[in-house]
Amino acid sequence: MTTLTLVSKPDCHLCDVAREVVDVVVAELPEDAVEVEELSILDDPALYEQWWEKIPVVLIDDRLHAHWRLSADRLRDALTATVASASAASAGKETA
Repeated sequence: MTTLTLVSKPDCHLCDVAREVVDVVVAELPEDAVEVEELSILDDPALYEQWWEKIPVVLIDDRLHAHWRLSADRLRDALTATVASASAASAGKETA
């Protein structure tokens, strides 16, 4: 399963927009293909130190995908490729 992490903070307009983009794009993918987690920089000093001036930040499987502004098309392409790759790897393990 692919994990998408949204690093945000409360009362952040760009974070709200990014959350909406994530919700729309993930809803288009197969059910249970992507696990979405949201982390607040206010809850974790290490996250704050790393990302405070770049939020919202979107990570796909712990790798930086985007910060500040999130493109639905770019996110869709990245998640589709990641999910397809994970499915192919899983299918390869089942036939081995």
